[in-house]
Amino acid sequence: MSGPKHKARPRKARSPGATTVILLRLYIAGGAPNSVQAIANLEAICQEFLTGGHKLEIVDVLEHPQRAMAEGILVTPSLAKLSPLPATNVVGNLSDKIKVLAALGLSGKMKSDAGSAAASGKGRQT
Repeated sequence: MSGPKHKARPRKARSPGATTVILLRLYIAGGAPNSVQAIANLEAICQEFLTGGHKLEIVDVLEHPQRAMAEGILVTPSLAKLSPLPATNVVGNLSDKIKVLAALGLSGKMKSDAGSAAASGKGRQT
């Protein structure tokens, strides 16, 4: 008889150019104004700051109330960053870009983008 069997863990090959995909889930309440605004704000943030890759799932709690309750969602709109860890949550219409980027672990990205804009002369008032 052979020794104990262990499940093989799949290994991810990491190449120097590999990017981390951020997994997001946005809980909304139908066409409520804050939900519509949260979708628009999150899409703009993803387009500007998550060009390396992200996956977004939008869950309408009016259509899936049991799922929302099972996942502990009490307020909408609510954004959950599921991976990479640590997992974080942001509640509201996501209009505060700095807080959303901080929750996503990208707070330094906005500063570096602002610094590069200043260095290139963009964003300066004349």
